[in-house]
Amino acid sequence: MPVLNSIADSAEQIATWRRHIHQNPEIGLHCVKTAAFVAERLREIGADEIHESIGRTGIVALIKGRGDGPVLGLRADMDALPMPETTGKEYASRVEGAMHACGHDGHTAMLLGAAKYLAGTRNFAGTVALIFQPAEETGEGAKAMLAEGIMDRFDIERVFGIHTSPMHDLGQFTTRTGPLMAAVGDFDILIKGRGGHGAYPQRAADPVAAALVMGNALQTIVSRNVDASDEVVLSITNIHAGSAFNVIPAEARLGGTIRSFSTEARDLVRRRMREICEGVAAAMGCTVEIRSTIDIDPTVNHEAETALAIEVAKAVSGCEIAPHPHMGGEDFGAMLGERPGAFLFLGQGKGPMVHETDFDFNDAAAPIGASFFAKLVERALPLT
Repeated sequence: MPVLNSIADSAEQIATWRRHIHQNPEIGLHCVKTAAFVAERLREIGADEIHESIGRTGIVALIKGRGDGPVLGLRADMDALPMPETTGKEYASRVEGAMHACGHDGHTAMLLGAAKYLAGTRNFAGTVALIFQPAEETGEGAKAMLAEGIMDRFDIERVFGIHTSPMHDLGQFTTRTGPLMAAVGDFDILIKGRGGHGAYPQRAADPVAAALVMGNALQTIVSRNVDASDEVVLSITNIHAGSAFNVIPAEARLGGTIRSFSTEARDLVRRRMREICEGVAAAMGCTVEIRSTIDIDPTVNHEAETALAIEVAKAVSGCEIAPHPHMGGEDFGAMLGERPGAFLFLGQGKGPMVHETDFDFNDAAAPIGASFFAKLVERALPLT
């Protein structure tokens, strides 16, 4: 497995960085301590410019090569999840109710490892823009950084990212041209009626009855409104109403998620959802409010950039072509909507799935990912 020698020599340091971040998880846009830690490492590494507090707590750092050339963006996410940790590791989370259960600690560490190599060798023509992003899990981070114009501000022409995968063997990259991960649109439906005694339902406007009808009707959207050739999922994942057996509550809630590989399909589902819910509510004497809690674009890889990424990944440790896209979401799709690029999965060895309380990033994967980033830069920005 041809990991770059100097990156292999830094493996212990990269693991130390990763474990520090793992012990001190932060949620959403509030990655204050994580960003400060990253910025300090970038100063030690010798990055030419470090721009902080972009999109609240994001960082863009620049490393310049030995000659003139374009700017290539490399992105890592920094945020954790609001959940407990059960790994039992000595470096387990010190923050109650928060843990790095999706490998973002590893993503950040591997990009720092690549940064150390690139700042030390500068064996490329152009500039590398290192993007350390908060709030991937909430779908806010990429859009927050893009809203501050990072692509134009730093003249980034192409952008690449990696996500760890516990479903693939250690070192096995996986990606594909075109749709790789789904658009995500979570929803919260609040139904307001008129409460009353359970023995006298005729005196109430029952939001529970309305919620049950809505739930069944919403399941017809994919089967009856979406083209059968489109891959779309609508899942109702929670329902909340009432607190007593003999009381009809005044409110009920439905919540869930929409997954698709096009914003057009997602918008169709949302339109039909609103039409169905408002129609049912009116028919049953209730009102309804529908709120989107997250809105993530699909992750769609560009052809030329994916071909480049596959070439480099094969040279590092091997790459498979994913046979089909994943229904999971990733807000890196917003960056691919502004600039051509590619996103890849990096196998860390099979084990607990991401978002599980016993998940832990495999430190052996970080030097592989760092080597991919470093070789990608040298291949994309060659010295003449």
